[in-house]
Amino acid sequence: MRVAAIQMTSLGSIEENLRAAETLIRRAAEQGAVFIATPEVTDQVIANRAEKIAEHFTQDQHPGVPFFSDLAKELKVTLLIGSMCVRVDEAKLANRAFLFGTDGALLDTYDKIHLYDVDLPNGESHRESNSFEGGKQAVLSDVGSHKLGLTICYDMRFPHLFRTLGKAGAEVIAVPSAFTVPTGQAHWHTLLRARAIEAGCFIIAPAQVGDHDGVRVTYGHSLIIDPWGVILGEALEDLPQVIIADLDFSLVGKVRQAIPCLQHDRDFIDL
Repeated sequence: MRVAAIQMTSLGSIEENLRAAETLIRRAAEQGAVFIATPEVTDQVIANRAEKIAEHFTQDQHPGVPFFSDLAKELKVTLLIGSMCVRVDEAKLANRAFLFGTDGALLDTYDKIHLYDVDLPNGESHRESNSFEGGKQAVLSDVGSHKLGLTICYDMRFPHLFRTLGKAGAEVIAVPSAFTVPTGQAHWHTLLRARAIEAGCFIIAPAQVGDHDGVRVTYGHSLIIDPWGVILGEALEDLPQVIIADLDFSLVGKVRQAIPCLQHDRDFIDL
């Protein structure tokens, strides 16, 4: 399966971001990708939204839903929009991924489970829980004859989620992200390679990159990784782009047979 990870720089206008994503998605489809994934918050600039929740669209209102549905149908690709921000009640948003099939049907959604509430050594503080309601459901979807696990960004720091998806049959796990620069420099490659190795599956991690209207700067380095932890593709430039890789799913079985750690759980006395 030829897959693509889209790296982009979401800015202030939803319409502008939809068109920017479309350009890159079309470029990926022209290169033969049949599964294409975009980053976290494809639809808007990354910022504190706690005081602007009422301005956001519900899923039924969001222009990105029909826009990307039509695009997936036109290009005949399976399209994962890494996430868009949708209002779920008067006080909270969901950081929600959308998976569209080749006929444009909405196959699945996934709400980011783990929320990014951190105080970084460089002085940056983030409180995603001020604006967002965390998801409660792991999601495993069908992409053709293969199984896709859905996660978003900060989820990658919680290996039990990836192990759960791997044990449920995930052959590839998507990790659309908007990583900060300091944490990206320190942890991005290490965490994603570890999650691929632990789960014995491919990882596709499309990322935001660059300066988002002066509100935030993101790390980029979108990655595609195989089940052995080998990087198959990486966005090495700090600008919007497409990376492509051909996934040989027989490698999943070979790795899991060689090191069947997903079958080796043992009960132990907890601390």
